[in-house]
Amino acid sequence: MTSRRLALFDLDHTLLPLDSDYQWADYLARTGRAGDPAEARRQNDDLMDRYNRGELTAEQAAEFMLGLLAAHAPFELAAWHEDFMAEVIRPSITPAARALVESHLMAGDLCAVVTATNSFVTAPIARAFGIPHLVATDAEVQRGRYTGRILGTPSFKEGKVVRVHDWLAAMGLGLADFPESFFY
Repeated sequence: MTSRRLALFDLDHTLLPLDSDYQWADYLARTGRAGDPAEARRQNDDLMDRYNRGELTAEQAAEFMLGLLAAHAPFELAAWHEDFMAEVIRPSITPAARALVESHLMAGDLCAVVTATNSFVTAPIARAFGIPHLVATDAEVQRGRYTGRILGTPSFKEGKVVRVHDWLAAMGLGLADFPESFFY
C-alpha cells in the first residue's frame, strides 16, 4: 500500500536557510582541510556566483565539491561531518522546518529530500530531519574512496526530475499513484 501523499523537500534555502554544499566547502576551508584556505574560499564563492547566475553545470560543481571528498580518507570525512553538523547545520534547522517535516511524517506521507548537493553532505542532514529518503547527487566510490566524479545522473536541474522518477519507479510507484503531492 502506498502512502496517501508524496512530500518532496528541497534542502538548500528551503528546509535550511543556507546552502549546505557551500557551507561544507567553507567549513573545510576554515578548518584548513581544503588546501589553501583563501583559494578554497575563492573557488567556493566563484561556484556559488556561477550557480546563482544559472551558469554552473553539475560537472563543474563536482570537480571542486567532490574533489574535496576525494582528497581525504572516508573516516576523516565522517568525523569532520559530525563537527559540521554540530557547528553549522543543527543550529540552522528552524522550528518551522522541523514542524513542516513532522506534519508530513505524522500524516504517513512518503517523504524525501531532493537536492543537487551530494549525498555525502546531505544524508546526515536528511536523517537529522527524520526524512527516510534522499535523492541527491551521488559521488563515485572506488576501492573505498571517493573518486571526485559523479555516479549516474546528477540530481541537478532537470536531473532532479529524472532521479525522482527513478526513485519512485524503484519502489514500483509513479507520481500518478499519489492523489496529492507537495513540492517544497
